[in-house]
Amino acid sequence: QVQLVESGGGLVQAGGSLRLSCAVSGRTFSRYTVGWFRQVPGNEREFVAGIHWSSGSTDYSDSVRGRVTISTDNAKNTVYLQMNTLKPEDTAVYYCAAAWGMGVPRSAYDHWGQGTQVAVSS
Repeated sequence: QVQLVESGGGLVQAGGSLRLSCAVSGRTFSRYTVGWFRQVPGNEREFVAGIHWSSGSTDYSDSVRGRVTISTDNAKNTVYLQMNTLKPEDTAVYYCAAAWGMGVPRSAYDHWGQGTQVAVSS
């Protein structure tokens, strides 16, 4: 089992930056892929980015590629989502999620945090 706790959401102006954090705990989390998803009320949850903890292999959605970087801090057991050049359409609740293994399909994430709100004003 792995536990996930997000932080770092907030209100930012368009063009600004924000860094989300996901504190990860559990015995074997280094074997997991940890990702970020986002959801707007009334819409399906959308994949943003993912990283396999031990290999560092990353995956990004086309909608954020080039503006977002996912990374890990092994000393802090934390996954970060650095978001730059934010747009109003990035407004959503952002969730941290985890799935066992490497190269997992986006539908395989089965551990979830509680979410953190990001709002981008125009």
